[in-house]
Amino acid sequence: MSSGNDLFTEPGREPLAERLRPRTADEVVGQRHLLAPGKPLALAIAAGQPHSMILWGPPGVGKTTLARLLANTFDAEFIPLSAVFSGVKDIRAAMDEAEKNRKFGRHTILFVDEVHRFNKSQQDAFLPFVESGLVTFIGATTENPSFEVNAALLSRAQVYVLKSLSDDELRTLIERARANAYPELVFDTAAIDTLVGYADGDARRLLNLIEQAATAADVAERQAIDAPFLADALSLNARRFDKGGDSFYDQISALHKSVRGSSPDGALYWFTRMLDGGADPRYLARRIVRMAWEDIGLADPRAMQICNDAAETFERLGSPEGELALAQAVIYLAIAPKSNAGYKAYNAARALVSADKSREVPVHLRNAPTKLMKELGYGHAYRYAHDEPDAYAAGETYLPEGLEGTRLYEPTPRGLESKIAEKLRHLAELDAAWHAEQGKKR
Repeated sequence: MSSGNDLFTEPGREPLAERLRPRTADEVVGQRHLLAPGKPLALAIAAGQPHSMILWGPPGVGKTTLARLLANTFDAEFIPLSAVFSGVKDIRAAMDEAEKNRKFGRHTILFVDEVHRFNKSQQDAFLPFVESGLVTFIGATTENPSFEVNAALLSRAQVYVLKSLSDDELRTLIERARANAYPELVFDTAAIDTLVGYADGDARRLLNLIEQAATAADVAERQAIDAPFLADALSLNARRFDKGGDSFYDQISALHKSVRGSSPDGALYWFTRMLDGGADPRYLARRIVRMAWEDIGLADPRAMQICNDAAETFERLGSPEGELALAQAVIYLAIAPKSNAGYKAYNAARALVSADKSREVPVHLRNAPTKLMKELGYGHAYRYAHDEPDAYAAGETYLPEGLEGTRLYEPTPRGLESKIAEKLRHLAELDAAWHAEQGKKR
């Protein structure tokens, strides 16, 4: 939840989030997997032993609140920094303050909000002070620390994953807010469900919505809060969605895996969730086309065409009308036969070429536009497939010397690829018969 008092806030009129900020671990709503008896942070509090940590979780789940609470519990000085507004100079100033605290016998907890926004050199600046024990470091991040926090700093801190608040926990917070700040207000069941839905697991967002609703009710001189009043009084934006963070990539992963798993319902759900959260439909269109090539491939070539047509339809119609075309493309991909044979074959070819030497083009496959090239044998003995039975030059090889017989593409027994597999088997039989005939001639 949000931190501190505002210089411009009237006395006695602190933000609701500040008025409800818990003072003990028992007062924290949510994060019971960390704070319940016997859980990691509960054990650390009971032992009275602070340790450096990274608090990783979505916005509004209490990272700052938890850091302040730990400082109070350990009777330590609390120095907050925000990576958005701070630099190396601010880090040095914080360390100077921590040194003064130590001279007075006080330990310091250094809290760095959005630590992932610090670059490598700024993150490295914390290391000597953490190692010397001058400060206990607590970093907060909405991004995966495995990617965004330096390995050296990460190795010195325990990572705790904070979770979005459940619907029941949000309802608990609504009742706490009403009882402690707005006892005169009465929220009906539909209004509570509306607040919970639009908070989307974010406690700070929930409290802001309650505060706005209370202000609107005061202006309207009413005490009963229902869903229609909330819809009129509040600007209810789309649900929380971090377009650049783990939530974004987790959801696109869920969409892709639902398509791959042939679940039209799951695929349509995650597609709609991402639109609801503010994902760019053009980005989704690009990913949908990619899925068609990666997971359906030649098992159903219509899938690529449908996805391309859907993307073009969106460009013509825009949002929201064009999103219907993308949604139906997603459904088609989910029910289409699946094959990653082309995808695997391409990757195998890349790996082979990357690791292999530069092999010569076989002479019979070389172009021979000049007399000299013809005299050198370029194109000699090349068999024109259209002049052969079944338009196939049985026994001919098209790979460089040393790679004869290499198989990169292995079609699946699904969709059109089952027919492709049958054809390849037939061609292999023609090759075998040709080689057998050549053997007899020798």
